[in-house]
Amino acid sequence: MQNITTTVQQFRNAVLESDAPQLRELLADELSYGHSDGHVEGKNDFIDKISDGTYSFLTMELTAQTITETGNFAIVRHELDAKTNDEGKAGEAHLYVLLVWSKAETGWKLIARQAVKKLSH
Repeated sequence: MQNITTTVQQFRNAVLESDAPQLRELLADELSYGHSDGHVEGKNDFIDKISDGTYSFLTMELTAQTITETGNFAIVRHELDAKTNDEGKAGEAHLYVLLVWSKAETGWKLIARQAVKKLSH
């Protein structure tokens, strides 16, 4: 099984490339995906919105990443800074992100994500 650092990078790349098949592999069916504005989505809604351009990332930098593995789980925190083009509207995202990954036979699966906006960047 690949390490969690590699899996997080695969997830980043899949989001940047709007790679729905890769996202289906990386996301748990039970996914709880929390956005910085407070709304929460499941796996299919998130993949649909990445695929149709509702969410579109032009760049995405992940910094200050920490990883804690405990049993069959990995807790990943990082800062995310990105240029976006959500629904054709240019913007930026500056977030603190928490990811919770679960170890499965087929590799790491993202089961929970929560983001909050940085107060300054």
